[in-house]
Amino acid sequence: MAGSGKKGIILAVIAACVFALVYFGITLTANLGKSDKEISAEDAGKKLNKLYSNVNVTVADTVKGQIDLDPADIGESLPDISKFPISVENTTDSFVEIFSSTEKSGTGNDGWLNEVATAFNDAKIMIGGKQASVKIRNIASGTATDYIRSGKYIPDAFTPSNELWGEMVKANGTPTVLISKRITGNVAGVVTNKKKYDELVGKYGSLNVKTITDAIAANELSMGYTDPFASSTGLNFLVTALSTFDSSDLLSDKAVQGFERFQANVPFIASTTLQMRDAAKTGALDAFVLEYQTYVNAPDLKSGYVFTPFGVRHDSPLYALGNLPKEKLDIIKKFAEFTEQDRYQQLASDKGFNGMNEYVSELAPIEGNLLSSAQKLWKEKKDGSKPIAAVFVADVSGSMAGEPLNHLKESLLKGQKFLGKDNSIGFVSYSSDVTINLPIAKYDTNQQSMFVGAINSLQATGGTATFDGIIVAMKMLQDQIALNPDIKPVIFVLSDGETNEGHSLDEIRGLIETYKIPVYTIGYNANIKALESISSINEAANINADTDDVVYKIGNLLNVQM
Repeated sequence: MAGSGKKGIILAVIAACVFALVYFGITLTANLGKSDKEISAEDAGKKLNKLYSNVNVTVADTVKGQIDLDPADIGESLPDISKFPISVENTTDSFVEIFSSTEKSGTGNDGWLNEVATAFNDAKIMIGGKQASVKIRNIASGTATDYIRSGKYIPDAFTPSNELWGEMVKANGTPTVLISKRITGNVAGVVTNKKKYDELVGKYGSLNVKTITDAIAANELSMGYTDPFASSTGLNFLVTALSTFDSSDLLSDKAVQGFERFQANVPFIASTTLQMRDAAKTGALDAFVLEYQTYVNAPDLKSGYVFTPFGVRHDSPLYALGNLPKEKLDIIKKFAEFTEQDRYQQLASDKGFNGMNEYVSELAPIEGNLLSSAQKLWKEKKDGSKPIAAVFVADVSGSMAGEPLNHLKESLLKGQKFLGKDNSIGFVSYSSDVTINLPIAKYDTNQQSMFVGAINSLQATGGTATFDGIIVAMKMLQDQIALNPDIKPVIFVLSDGETNEGHSLDEIRGLIETYKIPVYTIGYNANIKALESISSINEAANINADTDDVVYKIGNLLNVQM
């Protein structure tokens, strides 16, 4: 009996082993040829379907709204100029106001021009029998150019980061006089991870924008750059890249085709330098664009990255604008001379400026209308042959009632003019449940009309199930990808950030990571930190809509991403 018992145990063990081997063989065969990523995506699909099945989803009847076919008016979307702070106040009635780029009119190492302007005002300089002073307004070069070109606000003088913006202002018809080609030195560059830098130099012999664009086109370098409509470095990089494909004509067929090949492998366009640096910290990028003054003041970058200069120099030229009286023109000239003093140039050097003085601009001067055409080309070609499919997810819970929902509607109705017509969009709203207001379709005139109608029909009530809304948006996008694998999915969430019902971020974080869908968040009277935690998963941007420049911000965001 004991022997037969042992025999039974042995047979059971053998059977179990055979079962395990057969099961393992089936599993191995089933997964043969699949990468870990594909298996993970398969699991993600199952999880998404399970989560979606737990959400109460309704499909609303589509309603058409009246659309305005006039192109977007930048001037209309700009807030009152008081939104942008005065970093140095004038001390006399005889003064000039100067728009200054942010790297020199901010604080700390970014406050050089403020210190010089304060010293100028303290010097009690007399011009035309009156004591002169200057007022400095801290405003990014691209935004400043929008104010000037639209005519919404024109200061007496303008010192952008580089001369490209001055050329655009001049081409727009604003009287523009170059007072100083340089008030302090700086350059733009590509900052590359040292390991990747050594690898590329080993293959190409050296690193410059030509070899960088070649490496990106060959999918050997993962690099991001900033919005060329808003960023000085981004605009500089755009025209420099175009020139590497055809230096004689930035808009030739050869240049456009080269740009499309290169752009097809650019994984990331950032709305701001901060957003791009955050992406680099995650290891998602091998390289990104930056000004040298920022690079030299960042120990984490200096130790692990190599700076390669490109394009036109960023020497902060100073322009007089408009038909100024002689008194104002003389103040601007005197201020330019004041900045050239050795002590103030040494102060600039101490703050990271005036480095790489040996670098000479790679580009000849570019006429302003050509720069505008290059921006338009970028907008049309930045996504290459991969159209974007985006779902807007709007919070219509009770906490959004009143001003927040009105603000949301206004910003979407005005911002939708910046959506590219070759892309596709859908619209979802949520409170305790989720409504598909508009299925994803190409953003033609008909879809635009239904998008406007859906926005106008929104009403606030109920709880806040933000992540249920995102689940539905992801399901819509995955269904769209099944039809067209080449689309690039994007989600825009507009909310106050206070989730109190439905699924949690922890439940969907893995899905967002697996599908690599950037989730841009726009907060209305919001818990901004909660929204930032969603956007940070795939290095997307977060916008605080509780400011009077939200329409302009959203317009810029949609211009870049759509």
